[in-house]
Amino acid sequence: MEDQAASLDSRFAEALDRLVPDLQSKDQTLGLAVSGGPDSLALLLLAINACPGRIAAATVDHGLRPAARQEAEFVAALCREHGVPHQILRPGVPIRGSIQSAARRARYALLAGWMKENDIRWLATAHHADDQLETMIMRILRGSGIDGMSGIRERRTNIVRPLLHFRKSELETFVARRGLDAVDDPSNRDQGFDRVRVRNALEDLEGFDTRLASQSAAALGAAREAIEWMVERLAADHIAVSETGCTLLRSEFPAEIQRRLLLKCLHVCEPALSPRGNQIDQTIIALERGETVTLGDILCRGGETWRFQMAPKRRHS
Repeated sequence: MEDQAASLDSRFAEALDRLVPDLQSKDQTLGLAVSGGPDSLALLLLAINACPGRIAAATVDHGLRPAARQEAEFVAALCREHGVPHQILRPGVPIRGSIQSAARRARYALLAGWMKENDIRWLATAHHADDQLETMIMRILRGSGIDGMSGIRERRTNIVRPLLHFRKSELETFVARRGLDAVDDPSNRDQGFDRVRVRNALEDLEGFDTRLASQSAAALGAAREAIEWMVERLAADHIAVSETGCTLLRSEFPAEIQRRLLLKCLHVCEPALSPRGNQIDQTIIALERGETVTLGDILCRGGETWRFQMAPKRRHS
């Protein structure tokens, strides 16, 4: 048991050093998002060992379940026991709409505010290898491209996921052997959520190492970065920006690069525009035919060069 715990401690410390190499040298505080579930409790315990006296934790109570307040207090008590600063965060307005996505947006907004108030640069979340596999399968079922199939990133802006190469089962065992009863969120069994259905389907598969999903996601992420690197250089050479919009001077590229260059042109005109994949594909087909089409409020003219500008506003009689 001690060898297994030592192995997890070592792996966690190595992951943290790789993701935030200057954490120790610059005397920074690592923020932790701790819900009270087995994954986040493992994150807390491993971080206590890896960065003693250098962590702070926060728990978000979305106000969606009566038990949530008690669960947040449980995390607060555990943090007090280990001398870890902790704060319970609650949204100012009720969560409405698509519950999971709305709760996620509220959670990260609250955590960002907490980090700013406490001068915390890095936030660690407890996403693990099983989460990665579930995410990749969900995105396959939704027809995602290479960006979506890159899965959950180990590091994105100031958020790090040091547990992405840890299996859920080993994190649960680690916490149970510490004598802790982790929070059981009933929403994790709600068949109304896509992730729960995928998770239940995966339970019938045995003999697979879920950590390999993170390897695949990392390989796809590296491919995505290589494409982005190339697109940036091609954009500098082939996109001419003017006061009224921009022109793509050359469009004969592989499909994925072509799509990304088109998006760059669209964002020159309207940065907030987020067209669907089929809209982009249909626009490319039209431009290759030399046609003129409108996407959002942008007028797109095809031909040897592709020109983009905001469409004239319609006059009301």
